[in-house]
Parts: sequence; structure tokens; C-alpha cells
Amino acid sequence: MAAPTTSRTDHVIGGEHVAGSGARIEVVNPATEQVIGSVPAGTAAEVDAAVAAARAAFDGWAARPVAERSAAVRRISEGIAKRRDEIAATVTAEMGSPIGFSTQVHASVPVATSRGIADLLDAGYAWTEESGNSLIVREPVGVVAAITPWNYPLHQIVAKVAAALGAGCTVVLKPSEVAPLTSAVFAEIVAEAGVPAGVFNLVHGTGPVVGEALAAHRDVDMVSFTGSTRAGRRVSEVAAQTVKRVALELGGKSANVVLEDADLAKAVKLGVAGCFPNGGQSCNALTRMLVPESRYEEAVELAVGAVAKYTVGDPTDETTRIGPMVSDVQRDRVADYIRRGVAEGASVAVGGPEAPEGLDTGYYVRPTVFTGVTPEMTIAREEIFGPVLSILSYRDEDEAVAIANDSEYGLSGAVFGSDERALAVARRIRTGQIAVNGGAFNPNAPFGGYKQSGNGREFGRHGLEEFLEIKSIQR
Repeated sequence: MAAPTTSRTDHVIGGEHVAGSGARIEVVNPATEQVIGSVPAGTAAEVDAAVAAARAAFDGWAARPVAERSAAVRRISEGIAKRRDEIAATVTAEMGSPIGFSTQVHASVPVATSRGIADLLDAGYAWTEESGNSLIVREPVGVVAAITPWNYPLHQIVAKVAAALGAGCTVVLKPSEVAPLTSAVFAEIVAEAGVPAGVFNLVHGTGPVVGEALAAHRDVDMVSFTGSTRAGRRVSEVAAQTVKRVALELGGKSANVVLEDADLAKAVKLGVAGCFPNGGQSCNALTRMLVPESRYEEAVELAVGAVAKYTVGDPTDETTRIGPMVSDVQRDRVADYIRRGVAEGASVAVGGPEAPEGLDTGYYVRPTVFTGVTPEMTIAREEIFGPVLSILSYRDEDEAVAIANDSEYGLSGAVFGSDERALAVARRIRTGQIAVNGGAFNPNAPFGGYKQSGNGREFGRHGLEEFLEIKSIQR
């Protein structure tokens, strides 16, 4: 396995590396609990400088031929592919994702999503259309603040930056201070792709300082944020003072609805897999499994058997399927939710709040399956962000849909059953994305949520259009 990155971890402002004011934020490997790097603690002054650089570069970048912008995005995609192993090792080191998942998902999916933007542009995306005596024109929104999370530290960066650059926008990126090292590799890839100075800028730091300064900044035209619903509310509040555009990709509590006529073994196996990726630290994790009363006990038995195959341990080991939580805070949060589930009357079929045996160092939790869960329980309503699955029963299809929709979230979900019936149920569930019988992730399909899972979409044409304004010219 390649060593984690040794890329420079400075700010990047106007094409220059900036060391910052002196204060640093340490980055901790969650498997070893050792400090593996640090980034500058950014200030409002550094945000001002980065936004000024982005503003100065905007007119020139927006005026570039679309083919030039597309070519730059394609070179970024190719650069990510070339550094796949380094990126995977860095993600594993800074946030604990197992190396197999880091390689196959963290370091590989961004190649596809960025290439999808380039392909869309090269295929002749329609920037104008006619309507009566009007010419309708799509133009870049301007300077974009991209604020990204720790759980998919490159994937979420690329989802925003590739589309924004392709649209003709300039960007100031604030990655999560918990897992910021991957962004240093990305900054080098952007520079090597020939993106002009100031078009892409990087400012490290905390949400309350750098994030809020970006959201409030008068010269930022749009904020694209991925993170918790709580933090998304704050971004919206701050951004509202300047009435800028805000796109939010927030939390989820996704339901996996297993219908009476489903292949139960397949539905449970894929349902568990959909709950536990990235250690369960995924906003679209299938954390609620809804099973007919008549098949409940069988489903629980299958789930317990499936979980036994999820090896917990050293994330650099190719056989590990669940690594540590990203931090001690996140580990304690997950363990507290497990204890609360027990206190509210749910039963632990496998797992529990105690650390896995033999793993005294690192922020590990045991993959856990709850039975006897009812829709009003905390573990069935709140986003846990760990490897915790709740199995609920339902009487009929209408009740299954009602339980699935009884959530403040609406990000993702799944349905298993005969094709036509499963599709009909999928259409009744109020989420931004849903898989039927294990349908694969599509890097060019829109991704985003209903309700408090956010607004706006990422990936493909819909992701590109988040960063475009629409002007009508009457003639």
C-alpha cells in the first residue's frame, strides 16, 4: 500500500501556497490515535484574500471556451486516477476507512463523477435555448464557496469543484479540518491540470471561523455545503444575510423496504452492505430495514449472519471491512446511541456499545443490529453515523411506506421486491434517490435530498446546473 500523501498542507490562495497565521490544527489517525499531520487554522483575513483571488479570476475563467474548461476538468479526473493509491492511503490514514473501500470508492468514484462533467460538456450541453422572442442563456453563478465534510473527503470536493469549474465559476474550498490531508493532493492535481491561478483556492480551518466567513462574504455568490443538518441550518442563516444561493446536502435516515415477495437473502445482504459502508459514516446509509411481520425473524437471522462477515480492525489490512470511527467524539456518539436504543426498549441482536475485543487503541465500535425497534425510538429517527442497523416490522405495504416517509430526512433509500411492485413503492417514498433491487450507484444521476436532507443536486447535468444562473434576453 502506498504511503499517505506528503503534499504541502498550506492554504492555496491565488495560486500561491500560504502558510497561514501560525496556528495549526492537528490531524489524528483514528486507528493509531497518533498525529499524522496538521493544517493551518484559517482566519477571516485569509478568507478575504481567497475570495478576492477568486473574484479577480472569475471573468477570465467564465469567458474561456467551454472546451477549455472541459479539458481542464478532464485533466483533473485523469490526475485523480493517476494518484489513486496515494489518495486511498491518505483517506485511510486520516479518517479510518478500510483501504479496500478507500481504493474502490473514495479514490475511484471521483474519477467517474468529474469525467462525467467533462463528457457532458463535450457532448454539447445546451447553454442557450429559444422561447418565443426570448433567448434564454445559462451563465456561471460566480464565486462559489465549497464547504465539504470529513466522511468522503475527496468525493465531496470533486462533486462540487468539477461541476463549478465546468460551469465557469471560480471556487474557494474549505475542507473539513478533521480529514483535510486529501485536499492537499487535490490542490496539486488542480494546479497540474493547468487551472489558472485564483480559479481554485483552498483555505483550511474550522466551520465557525472559515465556514461562517465564507457563508457571510459579500463577494461569494453561492455556498455549496455538505455536512450535518444542524450545520446546514447555520450556513443557511448566515448566507441569508446576503441572499446568496445555497445548495445543501445534509443528513439522512434512509429506509430499506423489503417487500413480501422479495428475495429476502439478497435484500438483507445488500441492506446490511448499504448500512455499513465507510463504517456507517455515510449520509445515505440504509440504517432502517423494514421487513414484513411474517418474515421478521428470518430477516433478523440473516442480518446477524451477514454482520458476522464484517471484520472490524486495522483499516490498512485488505481484509478489514469496518475501520475506526473518524474521531473519539464520533466513537462516543455512536456508543451513546446504542446505549439509548437499549434504554428505550430495543434489543441488541449483535454488537453493543462496548469496544470490539482486542482493539484497545483506535476509535472502534462494534457493528450493531437492533431488533424490536419501533418508529418513535431515537435510533429509528436520528442519524447515528456509525455501523448501527435498526430492523422494524410492518403489517402491509401502506404501513411500510408510511414508516419510510415518517422522517425529517429524505435523502436515499431502497426497495426490494418483484420489479413492478418495487418500482411502484419506490415512487411513493419521498427521497431524492432510491435503489430498486440493488440498483447500482450512477455517477451521472442527480444526488440530493428532500425535506431536511437538503436542497439542490450533485453530479451530471443537474449538478452542473446548480452552478448556473438563467438569464432571459427579449428580442
